[in-house]
Amino acid sequence: MSTIRPNLAVFVLFALVGFTVAAGPAPVLLGTAANFAILAKTGVSSVPNSAVTGNVGVSPATITSVTGFSLVQDVSKQFWTSTQVHGDLMGSTDALPTPGLLTVAVLDMQTAYTDASNRPMPNFVGLKAGLIGGSVLVPGLYKWTTGVTISTGITLSGGPADTWIFQIAGTLVQAANVKITLIGGAQSKNIIWAVAGTVTVGTNGVFQGNILAKTNVVIATNAIDNGCIYAQTAVTLQKATVLCSGGVVVLPPTSSPVVSSTVPPTSASASITPPASVSSTPTTTTATTTYSAKCTPTAPPCYTVAFQNLNASIHGDDYLSYILTDTVEECIDFCSCRPGGCGFANPYYDNNAKNTTMLTCAYYAGCHTAADATNFGGQSEPDGSVSTVSNSSGYCLVAC
Repeated sequence: MSTIRPNLAVFVLFALVGFTVAAGPAPVLLGTAANFAILAKTGVSSVPNSAVTGNVGVSPATITSVTGFSLVQDVSKQFWTSTQVHGDLMGSTDALPTPGLLTVAVLDMQTAYTDASNRPMPNFVGLKAGLIGGSVLVPGLYKWTTGVTISTGITLSGGPADTWIFQIAGTLVQAANVKITLIGGAQSKNIIWAVAGTVTVGTNGVFQGNILAKTNVVIATNAIDNGCIYAQTAVTLQKATVLCSGGVVVLPPTSSPVVSSTVPPTSASASITPPASVSSTPTTTTATTTYSAKCTPTAPPCYTVAFQNLNASIHGDDYLSYILTDTVEECIDFCSCRPGGCGFANPYYDNNAKNTTMLTCAYYAGCHTAADATNFGGQSEPDGSVSTVSNSSGYCLVAC
């Protein structure tokens, strides 16, 4: 026995030193809603110029309910673009398969709201009667049967894997010029505000976290929402900025690219993290290179070979995406890629230290092309230098 105890002690010491258990409730799964920076059922409006990083979707409303963005329809008729949005804008009557994708995303949004708002056994109930200005909030489940007002700055203190869920039965109002600050490595993607009433972020405010709203969300003039917005009615932006850093989606880990169509995950979360500064004015770079794959990549764990001989071409500037010139079946059966809508990986991130070129699916997945192995350009600017991918085989991200 004496020879076992020291080993056990070393093991226990190693466990205590080497592992950190995340604090807070289990994450809220956003499902396919995590592919959107803004998702609403009745409409999204902008008082120009707003700036949104990520996709914008409305359903069952049509694209006519998306106003103030000066929309331009893509030739595929599956989505729209705007200089105010680094991503695609989609409505329920756009060309197939967009309506189905939006229907599923809205259902996932509603499921996430129900989950978040009904979590049992809160750690904090009725904190400060809803007047939480000046508070320092540790990870946990918070519940109010009233509204919540943030009249002065608050701080969320926790580690990078810690979580917060705020259950609010009334409205959520953040006053003008008020900021939510994160310290200790806390991340906005791990914060959920489940609000039954209207959510208002005041002028020049800085808000942190993903909003799951039963009704409307209003982001006022010059305010920044460092999170995604999921509203079961409408979203109003007034010269506002939305920087969607995603939420938990059912996916295995990968890097954190930004895409125009859909988003692969980071540590079990979908990530739409922009660079430090985001401008509503697109940056353009002339695409000059055509790349033909010469090999079929080997799928790593949690990936599945999904397509061969893919042909694709760029459909636009700034956060590039590719139009498939093959059928969707040739692209990706397993991951349900949408034809005309696969995305080019954001160049600010490098998936495998090879200046990755990556196609990204509309459902749950990233389709990696053989160009991963040798693509040599386009990764340091918002636009890439690979203009076409031809005869490329690849693999697709799927859950283990």
